[in-house]
Amino acid sequence: MGVMAWIDLAILLLLFILWVYMFVSVSITTLHKVYLGFHFFMMLWPFCQFAIKTTEDPELQLLYVKLAFLDMALLAVGWFFFTLLLTGHSLISRKKLYFAIPVPAVIVALGVMLNPNGLFVRPLSGGYVQRTYGPLFWITAVVLIGYGILSLYMIYRTLVSDHSPRIKKQVKQVLKGILVVVALIWTDILVNVIYPFPKVVIPGLTSLGILLSAVFFVVAIHRDKVFNLISIAHRDIINTITLGIVVLDDNEMIMEINQSLPPDLHLRIGDRFDIHSIFPNQETANSIASFIKGYRERPLESAEIDVSYGESDPRYVHIHVSPIMVGNSRVGRIITFQDMSELHRLIDETTSQNEALQERNQSLISIQEELFLTNQKLRLLALTDSLTGCYNRNYLTQQLGFEVKKNMEDQTPFSILLLDIDFFKLINDNYGHLTGDEVICGTVELIKQRLRKADILARFGGEEFIIYLPGTDAAEAYHLAEQIRSAIEGNAITVTHPIRAISITVSIGLLSIHQFPIKLASDSGSIITDLLQAVDQVLYKAKREGRNRIVSSIK
Repeated sequence: MGVMAWIDLAILLLLFILWVYMFVSVSITTLHKVYLGFHFFMMLWPFCQFAIKTTEDPELQLLYVKLAFLDMALLAVGWFFFTLLLTGHSLISRKKLYFAIPVPAVIVALGVMLNPNGLFVRPLSGGYVQRTYGPLFWITAVVLIGYGILSLYMIYRTLVSDHSPRIKKQVKQVLKGILVVVALIWTDILVNVIYPFPKVVIPGLTSLGILLSAVFFVVAIHRDKVFNLISIAHRDIINTITLGIVVLDDNEMIMEINQSLPPDLHLRIGDRFDIHSIFPNQETANSIASFIKGYRERPLESAEIDVSYGESDPRYVHIHVSPIMVGNSRVGRIITFQDMSELHRLIDETTSQNEALQERNQSLISIQEELFLTNQKLRLLALTDSLTGCYNRNYLTQQLGFEVKKNMEDQTPFSILLLDIDFFKLINDNYGHLTGDEVICGTVELIKQRLRKADILARFGGEEFIIYLPGTDAAEAYHLAEQIRSAIEGNAITVTHPIRAISITVSIGLLSIHQFPIKLASDSGSIITDLLQAVDQVLYKAKREGRNRIVSSIK
């Protein structure tokens, strides 16, 4: 066993050491388990190269050669999927095509294992330590290198894109690994297969490429945390947050953006941030100037402003700026953009509904006020005389029923006056009913001037009026009645049909109640009827005795 075998063994041992290091130094997640399996297959190539040189059996040597290239097919597919996972590219739009990716590698691996008629590899000097390759080898090499080229293409797209800034460092590290392994594989093919030096073989080139690529992968995983779940979750979360996010460093360079930024903003990672660029042109200059002034002069303070984008169908956005602090030092800023359009729409709808409700409520209040006034008018019409405005007979009857019962319980005296305009029929006959109505109204005004607040005046019918005097004895009632009689007699009433002054007199019947001979158990309706009949009798007595006088009765 020569030196060449020990080179492959040494590389195998180094790969194993890296495998063990990965196993003990990182938190094992599903992604790490996948890589550890991938790394295990990376160790198979140098193992097979070492094993070929440790046996003299051509069949075992051929088996190790086939296993080595089968392993290389698996590694090519593994590198491709590893790159696809790392870069996050959707190069394949349909999931079914993911299953088609390994098909070329499976086909060439099948050809390698079958090696029909030595189309893949043939022995030299009776064994496969020295060997020659057939056309199937070149097909296999093209397919496997094709996987490397696709991986390089995806890495290139990632590096020139602005959508994956957080993984560019890791991607560059993996790119170095792929370039190294591809370069050494091509070197191995050139110097050992296409243009071999006479009697000189440079061993372990492909194994060395695999080792160096493994080193770059381990650095990317361990140092750059390419499989770190927190970084992956952070990257996913920041792009799923509905708030638009812009992260700036202390030099106002854009370090991070997410996919929820308003479409009106055109920001790119790596550009210098211009605060004016986030404002629409139609915004008022005063609000912008105040915000920008605070942004520039007070970098350690938070600031916020509401803006609208568009005119016909505006979108309302709340912009909030806050510093990123590490200890007592500001290392950057974070700017968030929250779309408030739906909230504004709901507020506008609520405001419109509230205004409509207020209008309806105001309309209902107006209707209620009208109904109240109408009811008041109807109630007043039901209780008052339409000509004179004083109470009517029905109201007085109802009120007397209540007042009399109360006075009888309290043993409080009261009086009733019944007035009648003397010779009123002659006024109607001589001057007409309009003049008669004016005389009635004038008489009412004269009576009201002499009454007290507690006294109740009602039109009893035609030219007759009745006055209820609560808490009034016979002497007081007579004095008041005399004032009324004298005022009417001494004041001529001016009428307009025709225009002239008419002098009238009244006859008054006075009934005073002091002893309450009627039992409380008696019907209140009959009591009122008795009282009205009694005062009516004394009124007619005053008329029979010559009118313009007062006749009283005390009970």
